[in-house]
Amino acid sequence: MYEQVSHSLLNEILIELDPEIVKQPQMRYFYTRLGANFYAIHSLFQRLYGDRADFKEQIHALVETMARQYIARNDNLKATDLDREKDHNWFLSQQWVGMALYSDGFAGDLQGLQSRLHYLQELGVNMVHVMPVLDCPPGKSDGGYAVRDFRRIDSRIGSLEDIDSLAGSMHKRDMLLTLDVVLNHTSDEHEWAKRARSGEQTYQDYYYVFKEREIPDLFEETMVEIFPQTSPGNFTWDEEMGRWVMTSFNNYQWDLNYSNPAVLIEMLDIILYWANHGADIIRLDAVAFLWKKIGSNCQNEREAHLILQLLKDCCQVTAPGVLFIAEAIVAPVEITKYFGEDAINAKECEIAYNATFMALLWDAVATKKAELLYRGIKSLPDKLERATWLNYIRCHDDIGLGFDDTDIRLAGYEPAAHRRFLVDYFTGNFEASTARGHPFAQNEKTGDARISGTLASLVGLESALESGDEQAIDAAINIILLLHSMILSFGGIPLLYYGDEIGTLNNYSYQDDDSKQQDSRWIHRPAIDWEKAELRNQPGSVEYRIFTGLKKMIAVRKEIPAFADFNGRELLEVENPHLLAYAHFDYQHASSRVLVIGNFDSNPQHLELEQLRRMGFLQLDSVRNLYTGERPLIFNDQLVIPAYGFYWLGE
Repeated sequence: MYEQVSHSLLNEILIELDPEIVKQPQMRYFYTRLGANFYAIHSLFQRLYGDRADFKEQIHALVETMARQYIARNDNLKATDLDREKDHNWFLSQQWVGMALYSDGFAGDLQGLQSRLHYLQELGVNMVHVMPVLDCPPGKSDGGYAVRDFRRIDSRIGSLEDIDSLAGSMHKRDMLLTLDVVLNHTSDEHEWAKRARSGEQTYQDYYYVFKEREIPDLFEETMVEIFPQTSPGNFTWDEEMGRWVMTSFNNYQWDLNYSNPAVLIEMLDIILYWANHGADIIRLDAVAFLWKKIGSNCQNEREAHLILQLLKDCCQVTAPGVLFIAEAIVAPVEITKYFGEDAINAKECEIAYNATFMALLWDAVATKKAELLYRGIKSLPDKLERATWLNYIRCHDDIGLGFDDTDIRLAGYEPAAHRRFLVDYFTGNFEASTARGHPFAQNEKTGDARISGTLASLVGLESALESGDEQAIDAAINIILLLHSMILSFGGIPLLYYGDEIGTLNNYSYQDDDSKQQDSRWIHRPAIDWEKAELRNQPGSVEYRIFTGLKKMIAVRKEIPAFADFNGRELLEVENPHLLAYAHFDYQHASSRVLVIGNFDSNPQHLELEQLRRMGFLQLDSVRNLYTGERPLIFNDQLVIPAYGFYWLGE
């Protein structure tokens, strides 16, 4: 869009650009994209920082940052940008299947990960989220999210050359690399924090720093505690600096102050730096916390969305083939805003975590009913056309129980009591439970808690193996496959968690590490036992049954066009409370449609075929389960779904 004020300013900036930038050849695409996006960039930057005396200086620095990173972008990545611009819905395909992993836990280091890419390809994974690899202080890393140097790889994991080699190898295999950029905070040992601590006002302005307690006290009135057990409150006194500093997460993680445009420009530079080192997708951590206001809970503020829009517009100028993931574990009504409001195409982040779906799946496991799961999905706001979900069962983090109280009541439960039941169930404190989870972030004031544990241990595989109960082992494996059938068929990018593909159990060794023993999430951040992983080739073993089941499921998913995420899912209301059912339609191929049914009960369940026929399904005798290739179980005009079983039905 052409607008005189912004483009007059753009002309000034281009005239004053560093001569080293101006003389660079092959800048045509950069200038074309900059011109196309500059009105939006200028509007957002002015909205956020227009009242500052140094506004022109700062927006000039923003453009130079984009230009320098474009010059640094290699020809292969620029060619990929052009291909993805032509096929701008490329990431909505059902072909993508992801896995999140810690490189050290998965294979020792980045070189080890590269040597194990064939294992991921064997399973069918072609998108890998390599969990944080940047330099963090030992013992104060928060699992890699307390970054000491945004441009340096943790030496225990590898080097920058290792990342470049990994990215190159993955791209040759048509695999996508996802890396993290922690937007909200730095380690208190970051250079900026050190210079702030030494008294440099420029860097104190990078953070929320206060000499007196009055302003922190005002913030505390409405801010929530993220880690009430280990890091209560939201401010930490730094003795050397003689100041209070905002620390929303751990006391060694200092919140960045995005009301300072220099911070935004620094973080944009870091995002583009990693895009230029081969990241296809950047996971933006803790995006809900980017803007702080007294009198609010300092989450989901409008300005946080403007910051993300600005970062996206700038990235589209320099590296338009790169996608953003919003790591925003917030209420359903808030989460879709991180795609971008009042738009068709995502103008903030193209991908967001479907945390509500994840939590609801665990509710269905505990209750053996799909009522709350159905209501929660029904309440999930529609996403944009050019945006997609990351659907997952487990991740490196805890399992929160943040579904809507209204939905809980409509499902027949009292919210507080039901959440207590879920915590008790998954921590093994409920009589009928076989789960082996641990509580996380228990809040003595509110009684709230979250849940840690591996998928296999939470669904009872650990206890079943200990007892040698073959029926319990079968049930646990079936639940693992059922849950994966849901994330692989829901619509979006399924994200597996490393170790789940072979039934990895809880890792209790974290309790012997002083730096980890207060954080139960380490129980599900395992080191892969590759001898155990080899059992995936031994028929009859637990590892074989899970791995081959998932491998087949992934392969079948990739063959079903209806599973592409073009908003073709329809949630179906069925009379059986133990079942979840939804259909996928491929509007480009009318003959491609799939009926998905999952049974969360330990007993077989049934549906009347006539009910499904009234909905337009199972009209033909040729219906089959696409996962197995066989006809589904039918008896007396009833569709029978086995205990903890699922169907992907097509005709």
